[in-house]
Amino acid sequence: MTTRGLIYAEPGTRPAVEEITLDPPGANEVQVRVEACGVCHSDLHVIETDGWGMKFPILLGHEGAGVVEEVGPDVTIVAPGDRVVIAWRAPCGDSCPACKRGDQRRCSNNLRAKRRMHRASDGALLTPVLRCGTFADRVVVHEACAVKVPEELPVEQACLIACGFSTGVGAALWATPVREGASVAVIGCGGVGLAVLQGARLAGASRVVAVDVVDEKLALALELGATDAVDGRGGDSVAQVRELTGGVDYAFSAIGSPAALVGVPPPGRTLDVDLDRDLFGPKVSIAVTHGGDTIPQQDFPFLAQAALDGRLDLDRFVTRTIGLDEAAAALDELHAPKGVRTVVML
Repeated sequence: MTTRGLIYAEPGTRPAVEEITLDPPGANEVQVRVEACGVCHSDLHVIETDGWGMKFPILLGHEGAGVVEEVGPDVTIVAPGDRVVIAWRAPCGDSCPACKRGDQRRCSNNLRAKRRMHRASDGALLTPVLRCGTFADRVVVHEACAVKVPEELPVEQACLIACGFSTGVGAALWATPVREGASVAVIGCGGVGLAVLQGARLAGASRVVAVDVVDEKLALALELGATDAVDGRGGDSVAQVRELTGGVDYAFSAIGSPAALVGVPPPGRTLDVDLDRDLFGPKVSIAVTHGGDTIPQQDFPFLAQAALDGRLDLDRFVTRTIGLDEAAAALDELHAPKGVRTVVML
């Protein structure tokens, strides 16, 4: 089958939409017709790090949702016609140390399909970003990465569950579970930070303080459930949060600074702390999450249903929709983002 996808051909080049060909899905693999894919910073990270260690050429995109069109042998989880969100991680279940001890959220051996997509011009085997490659009309993924969700959830909202939204919500629900009645600070109110905020409220936090330097983001944070907003341009943000709360139980950093703990930090960034003052004295624990530490087959349907029930607001996350030919420009615009999320409709 011939289709189209956004290919990052080699370091220093601009991603471009090209024709691609797909092999049929193999055992435990499915072909998905992609309907929507969010424009996520992780794809920009691939470009800025000259491939993030992946083999070129690279098929970009990893925040996709669509419809299963074809299944390979031994597929049991989904069937043709199912609406699915494509997860970039799917715990192995039984082969890595974490899964063997029953901790699938920290799986180190995620399931993946064989590489089935090729550049049509020369037949070169494409490397799909995070085992997805969803800036394409069709992709082949492992069946465990195709997570069935209700069709009632608009596809442009459903696709966000695949990465950015589940990373933020999952940070508060599963990676570092916020206890009911706790106080929380969310530093950085972009897409991931706003998802952290909603996750904290869903977990039952009584106080959620949003911290940012952009008026529009602080206003949206308050609309989405923050109890307080702190303008980081107004002096010492930590002091302001302490004045409001007396000190929070949980603090989530969702910014690109050296202290970023939610999201992918740039290479070479370090965290400089006074071990006694900043960690030992206040008895602080630092946690890192990979994608919210989700178990997609159980967590994505939960998040989708919570959105349909009105307990999570995904609609406010979709700032605009564009076509595939505009995706490369949308990645450039992430250097100075406006709104929350741009979604490519395929």
